[in-house]
Amino acid sequence: MKKTLVALAVLAASGAAMAQSTVTLYGIADVQLNSETKDNGVTSLSQTQVGSGGVNGSRFGLKGSEDLGGGLFVNFDFQQGFSIDTGAARDEKNNQGVAYNNNAFSRASWVGLSGASWGSTRFGRTPTPYDDVSGAADGVFDSNLAPMNAVFRSVSYNIRPANTIAYYTPDFSGFNASLSYSMGEDKTATQDAGSIVSAQASYAKGPLLAYVAYQTEKLATATVALNTSTGLLTSTQGALATNSTDFTRIGVAYDFGVAKPMATYGKVSAGSAKADEYQLGVDVPFGATTLSASWATSQDDTGVAAADQKRTGFGLGAKYALSKRTFVYGGYESDTKTQANVLDQKHNILALGMQHRF
Repeated sequence: MKKTLVALAVLAASGAAMAQSTVTLYGIADVQLNSETKDNGVTSLSQTQVGSGGVNGSRFGLKGSEDLGGGLFVNFDFQQGFSIDTGAARDEKNNQGVAYNNNAFSRASWVGLSGASWGSTRFGRTPTPYDDVSGAADGVFDSNLAPMNAVFRSVSYNIRPANTIAYYTPDFSGFNASLSYSMGEDKTATQDAGSIVSAQASYAKGPLLAYVAYQTEKLATATVALNTSTGLLTSTQGALATNSTDFTRIGVAYDFGVAKPMATYGKVSAGSAKADEYQLGVDVPFGATTLSASWATSQDDTGVAAADQKRTGFGLGAKYALSKRTFVYGGYESDTKTQANVLDQKHNILALGMQHRF
């Protein structure tokens, strides 16, 4: 009898605690059948395959929130990517193309606090503010059929770095901003640590969307050495020498109802080398169907004409909503890379896919 009473008391206490918090299982299943061709001017390779994540990466996650009272909440999000065509866990990659070491939650792993009057915070692995808005004004659904994602240099940023502290303002009549700092925690006796600062400011209200985003990535460098006499890290330049890459993105879109034109500007700077890039797109809705088109170009300026590359592409796509959570999509993308004294490199993809959100 005593054990029964204790069990009932524990159950009641657990129920009271659960009533104050929520945990949600969610995800995206995005599958695509595509035919892709790559031509380097010497050989041409075509392949038809079942792929994952044509519009958004397939994923599942657990997120939740607890009301601490007084308008204060604690929030968390754990998210893992996967390849729907194979069922394998998908390791997201940093801007050098290196996978995130088989993490259990490669897309997100953070906890933070929020309040309606002051905004919210996150601590852990989370997409940067730059990434939050980078494709907001990209045509063809910011998918792998969007030429911007094939030709822009400014898409090669670190999307969701670890060891991040992020702050997000509340919405001020459509205005919002966010800032994050990702600590470089790989400092050694002979190598300085890399870090990332990212920020965005945007306006989204009514038919207008506009944003500006910036991210600077300080790369770890092996230009420092340990002074065995003092035990300090030193450099021949008198300070810890580092290299950094800066990413800038500006976007605008306006929904006229019958059509939604959009434009994106991107810039990447790494020392004296840079790339300037532009994208123009338009969405045209017809009931449950949306047609979309986009053109994008990117031009390098390395200071050495023979090394500069120009990339240009266009894409056409369509999306049909089967329900609020499911749509089918398809389209075509083609892009070309040109460089002095180098054969043109051509790429195209024809795809048909479906996405379901749960």
